[in-house]
Amino acid sequence: MRFFAAVIVLALAATAASADAQTSARKRQLTERNSARGTPYEGNEDAMRFADEAALRQGFDREWARRAIAQAQMLPLVSRLMQPPPVGTPKNWRVYRSRFIDATRIRAGVKFWQDNQQALERAERQYGVPAEIIVGIVGVETIYGQQVGNFRVIDALATLAFDFPATHPRAAERSAYFRGELEQFLLMQSRAGGDPLQPLGSFAGAMGMPQFMPSSLLRWAVDFDGDGRIDLARSHADVIGSVANYFKSYGWQTGMATHYPVTFDPARLDKEALLAPDILPTFSVASFMAKGAVLEGAAVQHPGPLALVELQNGDAPPQYVAGTENFYVITRYNWSSYYAMAVIELGREVQAAVNGGATGAGE
Repeated sequence: MRFFAAVIVLALAATAASADAQTSARKRQLTERNSARGTPYEGNEDAMRFADEAALRQGFDREWARRAIAQAQMLPLVSRLMQPPPVGTPKNWRVYRSRFIDATRIRAGVKFWQDNQQALERAERQYGVPAEIIVGIVGVETIYGQQVGNFRVIDALATLAFDFPATHPRAAERSAYFRGELEQFLLMQSRAGGDPLQPLGSFAGAMGMPQFMPSSLLRWAVDFDGDGRIDLARSHADVIGSVANYFKSYGWQTGMATHYPVTFDPARLDKEALLAPDILPTFSVASFMAKGAVLEGAAVQHPGPLALVELQNGDAPPQYVAGTENFYVITRYNWSSYYAMAVIELGREVQAAVNGGATGAGE
């Protein structure tokens, strides 16, 4: 496990910094501009104390850690991007869906599927995760590697660790989370002998085609192409195997549906009770239906718990589905029912296009 942690970083540090991994003149300009707008953490007592404590906990060189953190920059843009939408902003599934399921993304997904069919089939056999779910994830996250991020990872993580927006309702919890991710990132770079100022990623510090955070990369990334290293920037096989391993580790159940259609019996409907657990599957089929949810076909025989998933549509009526434990597993990648549905529907659209030869965006 420690060996793979090291080779992950060697591959990631090399590919993230190299000219052929994230490269175009435009991307370099964006990266330079993002970094140039920051304020270095050199002299920040909290940040320097963190470097000392992380070095002690993880066993890497203290002075190296202090130099790295001192050169990390606080980026106001990162803080702004992490702010939640204003209170009262209506959610809209149709608008959200349109951002991720369009002809361009589907065409890219078809090519990704066709180019990597053997790896997708092998991942499904080994981990039990369907190809369309893996393809949906990579498409939603980075359009199959086209948009992997242009922020220095250390800047993004340091900003969110030490200057997480105080107005966020979960500021303390999220700051602690990003401190942990920053520590894991330094551990990765230390083991690999990499330059922590080089890797690029999203404004939240996620990296590679599947946008793994450092702790996820260390824990779940796999060498699926068997070349002795893990490369989530350029090896499609490693990306496919790593996403599948991630879901399997979170409890993906082979052959289980992600969700079922649901309607309501107004005479018995207790929607408040059905929505109370949010997206956590809680109700048996019997208790689900006793509260006024109406299921048909295979859903009536579903063996596990269900959740009522509400997808709001702004001023229009919301849509509902009955989410299974596999639906919940997808939300372990991103805590959002809208995200999970986008992954599912993009994967299905790509699969339909692969099977039928069409590349439209569907309905």
